[in-house]
Amino acid sequence: MTARILIVEDEKELAAIVADYVAAAGYTAEVIGDGKAALERASEAMPDLIVLDLMLPGLDGLAVCRTLRACSDVPILMLTARVEEVDRLLGLEAGADDYLCKPFSPRELVARIKAILRRTRADTTDRPLVRIDAAARSIRIGAQLLDLTPSEYDLLAAMLRRPGMAYSRTQLLDVVQRDNLDANDRTIDTHIKNLRRKLAAVLPEVEIIHSIYGVGYRVDW
Repeated sequence: MTARILIVEDEKELAAIVADYVAAAGYTAEVIGDGKAALERASEAMPDLIVLDLMLPGLDGLAVCRTLRACSDVPILMLTARVEEVDRLLGLEAGADDYLCKPFSPRELVARIKAILRRTRADTTDRPLVRIDAAARSIRIGAQLLDLTPSEYDLLAAMLRRPGMAYSRTQLLDVVQRDNLDANDRTIDTHIKNLRRKLAAVLPEVEIIHSIYGVGYRVDW
């Protein structure tokens, strides 16, 4: 079944470009230019994924995201022209699954959409659905809630948002050093070892985190 993507963007030219790339990727694209109308449309027929601009006329993207999260787990990819970290975090705390800063490559946007759908649509994979709840800082695989430390959550959530991407230990250190200034390469290896053990308890015959020689680690999902 073709995934339906709702694009909520008030910049008409950008919205048209995004819709063209989404359609070229084989998805059904629908464009809406304001937040209130997007909520009304979602209540009529919930899409498989929403591309949501942060700055919208009337009801902004954060308000739309929070309203949707109160009643739905629909995947949300938030777009923002603000590069400050606080805006990124606000978007994720509102319940967004991922974010992308403008200007962006439409190909990158489509790649993010594919990655989110791979982990959230049960009918596209033989593996259980994965749900990252940024507000609760939790990750579920199927119905199983993973028992993660704060650093383990940060690492696994970051890698799950970019499945197939090889992360260096330096990149992963950047993820955990926000809360742990003493983190080092050995700390990362320890966290990865613990994550593998916890993931194996849920999916015992599947290797999810791979070691990439000379680079670091990659999540395949």
